[in-house]
Amino acid sequence: ILDQVGHRLDREVERLYKIAHEEQGLEGMDITHFIEDNLDLTNVLHRTSPIWDGGFVMCGMTGSGDSFVLRDRNGIRPAFYYIDDEIIVVASERPVIQTVMNVTYDKVLELNPGEALTIDNKANPRITQILEPGELKACSFERIYFSRGSDRDIYRERKMLGQLLTPAILREIDGDLTHSVFSFIPNTAEVAYFGMLEGLNLELNKRKAEQIEQALGAPDFDEQLKGILSQRIRSEKVAIKDIKLRTFISEGNTRNDLATHVYDVTYGSIERGVDNLVVIDDSIVRGTTIRQSILTILDRLGPRKIVFVSSAPQIRYPDYYGIDMRHVDEFIAFRAMIALLQERGLQRMLDEAYREAIALRERPLTEYVPNVIKSLYAPFTEEEISAKIAELVKSDSIKAEVSIVYQTVETLHEAIPHHPGDWYFTGDYPTPGGSHLVNDAFIAYYEQQYNRK
Repeated sequence: ILDQVGHRLDREVERLYKIAHEEQGLEGMDITHFIEDNLDLTNVLHRTSPIWDGGFVMCGMTGSGDSFVLRDRNGIRPAFYYIDDEIIVVASERPVIQTVMNVTYDKVLELNPGEALTIDNKANPRITQILEPGELKACSFERIYFSRGSDRDIYRERKMLGQLLTPAILREIDGDLTHSVFSFIPNTAEVAYFGMLEGLNLELNKRKAEQIEQALGAPDFDEQLKGILSQRIRSEKVAIKDIKLRTFISEGNTRNDLATHVYDVTYGSIERGVDNLVVIDDSIVRGTTIRQSILTILDRLGPRKIVFVSSAPQIRYPDYYGIDMRHVDEFIAFRAMIALLQERGLQRMLDEAYREAIALRERPLTEYVPNVIKSLYAPFTEEEISAKIAELVKSDSIKAEVSIVYQTVETLHEAIPHHPGDWYFTGDYPTPGGSHLVNDAFIAYYEQQYNRK
């Protein structure tokens, strides 16, 4: 990319040199100053960026002090900016700019898909449409996990993610709110936890209203009413994060070591052998932390059942747009699917998918191709995958029953309607490059796992 931009920058300088020398008769440093004063980076970006496939907010600066910020045509990665008489600032998150610049929400604008903010060497900003906008595929995982929860919209979205999980949670605990304790895995799941509590309180209020209606006119109505109104959602902070480490974005062996030591529990918060323990996290990616740390320490509290809740859907596919999730066998959902194929004697599907992926390699990289991994998930329901994931993360030492509840893709879009990028969960990649790379990832997995080429 640097070579491409540099090449086109040279051509832009040559164009301006001809104008300065041949048309205006300038010489020496006057030509240099003319080029610096008239350099137009939009010409450079128009000629280079159409061939780029990916999700990006790309920034660059020339030696003469001109600079640019360009967002991809699908708006996959986020970009916000603020401009006043003294400052021009661009960041991936709105609240960072609000805090540092001390400005209100409406003063921070979003760079639209395919737009560039260019700034000349005299600090004059300009917004230009460089790439024709494609279908909006703003990343939903950015909202679930990576972005700051202090953003006004993200805070609301994460609360809604938690609230929309209420029906599935109630099914998993057989509606028993009396003997269920609700908590969260710090730190990024806290807002979804508040939303989950709101949803559960709405359900409890419905039950209270029904019970009050049935108790009306009874001779002991006052006593019944006290008992009804005393019902509450039992919420506790049972998991404590001792150090601010994110095991999801740590490397291999380091991640495994960290997973064992990150969390501790609050003892005495559960009635042993009686209570369900429901804990919500923002996502379940590899399952490493759950198996090696979280389930073990939660089981020490002695719950009858542990229900692990993910505010994100099942992460089934790699990402190629800025998040380091490239290898299919890293995902606990993928490993669960492979285990089900093997249990049911469907290993031939792996061979068929491999042959199809090899054949699709011949197709041009600018052309979308089918995602072969999608066919491997097709024989199984989401519930079957979730049940197998629960088996894989539960070690033999865990005494409690374990189940896992995931957000659905449908409720994800209900909670986050303006960020429809969901390829992690659906396998529907926003660019042709993604569709090719996911098949390459499966080929690499197949050849390494089964020693076939």
